[in-house]
Amino acid sequence: MPNSMLRTHALPTLIASSLTLAVSAAVAAEQPGEGVEVLPIKSSIAEETFQTLLVMEALEDLGYEVDDIKEIEYAAGHVALANGDATFMAAHWDPLHIDFFEEAGGDDKIVREGTYSSGSLQGYLIDKETAEAYEITNIEQLKDPEIAKLFDADGDGKADLAGCNPGWGCEKVIEHHLDAYDLRDTVEHNQGSYSAVMADTITRYEQGEPVLYYTWTPYWVSGVLVPGDDVTWLQVPFSSLPGEREDVDTALADGSNYGFQANVQRIIANKEWAEANPAAAKLFAVMEVSSNDISAQNLRMRDGEDSEKDIKRHAEAWIEANQATYDSWLEQARAAAE
Repeated sequence: MPNSMLRTHALPTLIASSLTLAVSAAVAAEQPGEGVEVLPIKSSIAEETFQTLLVMEALEDLGYEVDDIKEIEYAAGHVALANGDATFMAAHWDPLHIDFFEEAGGDDKIVREGTYSSGSLQGYLIDKETAEAYEITNIEQLKDPEIAKLFDADGDGKADLAGCNPGWGCEKVIEHHLDAYDLRDTVEHNQGSYSAVMADTITRYEQGEPVLYYTWTPYWVSGVLVPGDDVTWLQVPFSSLPGEREDVDTALADGSNYGFQANVQRIIANKEWAEANPAAAKLFAVMEVSSNDISAQNLRMRDGEDSEKDIKRHAEAWIEANQATYDSWLEQARAAAE
């Protein structure tokens, strides 16, 4: 057979191969995570599902095979990420969770680039009516047994502080404060299911009773008991944190001091996995959601829209309302993979 005929017969095969390679390259560029498994984790705080789902949706759009969320508390979650037993967590509080991060291996094992949500505050609040009637502005005033009794819900003579779940990190700060501010004899730190404890607190507030509680933002509580309108933040007499943060100044830029450092929330991930998946690593670094949007979604959960289907709908609605921003995250992620 003449060489010209060989070349003619081979041409369709060459064209088909070229087209296949072109399509494969296009798919790889569009979905750099194709075939790669992702294991997301979160704490027992149901309201962290929303921001976790946003990350999961973006990863799926990049081609990653994303498993269902596994629930694990923060300390164990950091260890799971460090060991490669999980891929990412969307709600690492910095610096509240710094001890969990360092104990799990720190920067050698976990990546935490970028800021997913900023403006996270924590502290103690009381109802505004009691604050104004007794001129209470500082938690140190609860050393006075007579002031403490105002917030006594169970009749034991101590103020009942609706506090923080064991394992969240905030409980260590509260327990430290009870000693540092000499409140151990007059204040009881009530722990358990935070949602249940706060539901009881809100009921007592609605019945006109004084309330004392710990909370954070972004979270739905401050959408129900609004600081400045219904409740007021309490100052602390001086900065005091446990462990290696004992010398940290917790005062804010305006001079207010609520006893906790202002935090940002970060997406953290297993370092080895992130280095092998630059598209996902870039995504984790550039995603950012406002604390107001998180609080608004959390309030919808509190008002009854708390099923898995509801929260997924909330996430999809957020993406649609912020499509240009969302698409820019994906573009940056895809570019990082090239």
